[in-house]
Amino acid sequence: MRPAEIEAAQTANSLTVGMVAGEASGDLLAGLLIKGLRHRWPHLKSHGIGGPAMVAEGFDALWTSHELAVRGYVEVLRHYRRIVSIRNNLKRKLLEYPPQVFIGVDAPDFNLDLEFTLKAHGIATIHMVCPSIWAWRPERIEKIRRSVDHMLCIFPFEVELLAREGVAATYVGHPLASVIPLNPDQSHARRLLGLLDDAPTVALLPGSRSSEVEQMAPRLLEAAVLMQKRCPNLQVVLTAVPHLKKKIEALCSGVQVK
Repeated sequence: MRPAEIEAAQTANSLTVGMVAGEASGDLLAGLLIKGLRHRWPHLKSHGIGGPAMVAEGFDALWTSHELAVRGYVEVLRHYRRIVSIRNNLKRKLLEYPPQVFIGVDAPDFNLDLEFTLKAHGIATIHMVCPSIWAWRPERIEKIRRSVDHMLCIFPFEVELLAREGVAATYVGHPLASVIPLNPDQSHARRLLGLLDDAPTVALLPGSRSSEVEQMAPRLLEAAVLMQKRCPNLQVVLTAVPHLKKKIEALCSGVQVK
């Protein structure tokens, strides 16, 4: 945000934020971010694309995060028109009623294009979770430079990397670091899940996107059955994001895992 806008927002204890989080992990991060922002701006107003964690913090979800949760070229192409339509509709809404700042949380393929247009129209743009340009697709730094006013980084080395490319950035760490205890009480966690303390336990993590679950859950369950044949007292925990719970339950039907 520009200095004058920040001062005005602080004086009024209010801030209007446009936000987009593209899947369950982004929704979780954005929910924690909204909670933190409200400590500084009690009358915070936020709207855009988000999930249940954001809605729980007062976010107005015009579309849900899982509508953007696609992976791989084939699935992206299959849903391309719908995703572009959502982005164009959101873009029109944000330009018609400009927020004081826009924050894109991860989902760079969706958010960077949106941020480019918003920035060109004078809306301050912040992106949270730096795309991993240090690992692959380094050419995306050009789009980042054109689209993002300020980057919020979860890895400390990214700040210097972005500074060399002329992109303002701040290391904020990972919001979950303040939520997950450093030394969790494993016995308490097992009791909450109805698990035995003295039995080996395996967690199956099929993902938070529909296509991931369809591809991974059956294979993980097959592996769990094989492991239980070798280790009869093995306990298996299968995770599920809320909007995919029924899909996972359907995939699990008929599979005998204790």
